[in-house]
Amino acid sequence: MPSQMPIMLSKSSISSHHILLQAAALFALADLPTVAIRTSVTGTASVLDVFLLAPGMHRQQAVDDINHGEFPTTGAMTTGYVFRVENPATVSYLQNIGRTGHLVTARVSPNPSRNESLSRINRRLQSFFAAGVPATLFYVLGPLLTLVVVALMGAIQDWWGLGVLGMFMLSRAINVGIVKRRTLKGWKGIAEPGVNGDLLILLSQDRWIRLQGLVDDLKTVTAGQWLRDKTMIEGFATSFATLLVYAAVILAFNASTVGSLMIASLLLCSSALLDISNSLTPCLQMFDCIVRVEGEPIRYERRLYMANEMIEKSGRNDWAIGMGLVVAKDPRVPVTV
Repeated sequence: MPSQMPIMLSKSSISSHHILLQAAALFALADLPTVAIRTSVTGTASVLDVFLLAPGMHRQQAVDDINHGEFPTTGAMTTGYVFRVENPATVSYLQNIGRTGHLVTARVSPNPSRNESLSRINRRLQSFFAAGVPATLFYVLGPLLTLVVVALMGAIQDWWGLGVLGMFMLSRAINVGIVKRRTLKGWKGIAEPGVNGDLLILLSQDRWIRLQGLVDDLKTVTAGQWLRDKTMIEGFATSFATLLVYAAVILAFNASTVGSLMIASLLLCSSALLDISNSLTPCLQMFDCIVRVEGEPIRYERRLYMANEMIEKSGRNDWAIGMGLVVAKDPRVPVTV
């Protein structure tokens, strides 16, 4: 009597693995902040973002809250005025570079796209690589990976899988278009060409930022609106784009097992690549300006020591009194030193 071969796989085990792989597209609904962070550090959205499919892509318009509701008190050490930074993307960047008990110096400079001494191609290239070569390359790998997966889907003729990817990209295209429409440079106050500015920004958790640059550039990254409010049509379009992602996840159950595996791998790898790119990005791009850290953070044992040093450098203490850093010795005496 021939010996019976052991059964390695059962029908139930295959079915369970098949269902698990079919549900892999649910990764797209993960509420990860990577897409929103990319939007904030670049100040806008790019056409390449359409092909960057990562979990949380349906939450791109929520980038308005990237600063977690913080609008830090700011003092202009050159003029004495005290105000708040109203740009959520700028505040988010300052939160990332800030360190508790340290003064971090950052400088605002013009984007290479404004350098008229360069050719048009060089301006575009330098602007594209403004975040650095490593960060840019990791970012570009995301869209390339999507195109590879689309080609593989076509090769195996998984039309449901291609449809799911198409719905993801359509949702991304809608959100990218709305972000680009909302990031139009608006009111930034009166122009003050050639005037240098020096700001001290007090963030939560005792993080202090000194932001320097031309006054017009400082206004560009701190004043006015970054993203204007959505119109009614844009609100409907955003809702439709969000529903597209959910509908794509539902339809993904019709894709083949191999197709579902490729979709899940694409989402996970794109998220990892975008997260690495965000981590390697050392600057903030806002309209036509770039904000970068200068030098090393300086540690102070007391906030008062930092305030007194900044007062000595600026030659006046009215801004420090207005920010509550120091107390006026005599209210009747002018605060300008």
